[in-house]
Amino acid sequence: MRISVIGCGYLGAVHAACMAKLGHEVVGIDVDENKIRALSEARAPFFEPALDDLLKEVQATGRLSFTSDMAAAHGSAVHFICVGTPQKKGENAADLSYVDAATFALLPHLEAGDVVVGKSTVPVGTATRLAALIQGAEPGTHLMWNPEFLREGHAVSDTLRPDRLVYGVTGGSEEHEAVQTLDAVYATQLDSGTPRLVTDLPTAELVKTAANSFLATKISFINAMAELCDAAGADVTLLADAIGMDERIGRKFLNAGIGFGGGCLPKDIRAFMARAGELGADQALTFLREVDAINMRRRTRVVELTREICGGSLLGQRITVLGAAFKPESDDVRDSPALSIAAQLQLQGAVVTVTDPEALQNAALRFPELHYEKSTDAALNRADALLLLTEWREYQCLDPYETATRVSRTKILDGRNVLDATKWRAAGWMYRGLGRP
Repeated sequence: MRISVIGCGYLGAVHAACMAKLGHEVVGIDVDENKIRALSEARAPFFEPALDDLLKEVQATGRLSFTSDMAAAHGSAVHFICVGTPQKKGENAADLSYVDAATFALLPHLEAGDVVVGKSTVPVGTATRLAALIQGAEPGTHLMWNPEFLREGHAVSDTLRPDRLVYGVTGGSEEHEAVQTLDAVYATQLDSGTPRLVTDLPTAELVKTAANSFLATKISFINAMAELCDAAGADVTLLADAIGMDERIGRKFLNAGIGFGGGCLPKDIRAFMARAGELGADQALTFLREVDAINMRRRTRVVELTREICGGSLLGQRITVLGAAFKPESDDVRDSPALSIAAQLQLQGAVVTVTDPEALQNAALRFPELHYEKSTDAALNRADALLLLTEWREYQCLDPYETATRVSRTKILDGRNVLDATKWRAAGWMYRGLGRP
């Protein structure tokens, strides 16, 4: 099939490459010329494992191209809208200007029978509005909503081998003709047994935000338990193991730490609350305010603990922060807890050095006042305290004995609870975890 992908950011670039891998003829469209130039040269404008290799592979087949000309969408049977929906400045609500702009730009290039497929995470009700707009401009076209469930660091495999496919169509009928079209797009995944669920448009829109809100709630729950464990002298890791054995709860996402960040969970739960308020159902999601508050409180807690292990004052203390990205295998620093903590420490008088395998360039754009060091060894040099805030594999594998020879003082705060406390203490380190005695 011939497919257009509108918006070639994180979601769109990955989706375009994967659709070409499945055998479709794909054109990716974006207004950012620099992004188009990089993608046309098989260079992803962000770090995502396996994506550069995939871009090279599929572009060599001639099935994938990129352009800034929306007219290139003409002739495609399916048009995926993959633009961003960031949080509005000064508000909790999602900014839909990119979704609206992409839709309006696409209208002149639609033909009867075309299927427009929204993948962006939008407030419920957006799809119904856009469906009326699209069908008013070109009768015989259809709008579907097909939410994405990508995990940064695993986006390629999540697209090629998804755990489920959700189709939102007007009326929610399996018999809708657009369902057959999207089945043809995802034929490989469906043939391999990927579950498919057809819903109405509002339900499909709610799936992603509801899923992210549940995950955020689970993370904030265990972080709230970490606060209680700190006060009671209990171990939150063992607590999570015990309650995670209950099959109704499960162990995943019960890892206490510095909280969640990135470009999805924080802004999605806030937009969810904002939209619920617009619908008159704001009380249904009041618990998400506390979920958000717990998450933000973790950052302050890490600053307090760092001051504590530094003897009561941060002034002049040389602090090395291991990790800037909000999660490993990513260069994404949007709402990164690690970077936020580093900035707070510097504001309170610490001399902060930040290191990360992939995210330093993006971090420097966000917080240019911080000092960045690409080399982990150089970042460790003469540090008074280490803070492991992004659980990159190389940081988890640091040898406590060798590391001790590089620093001024053997103090470490494990903000992700991923290190072997016994091993580090045996090597002479003052080890502090979160919610661990």
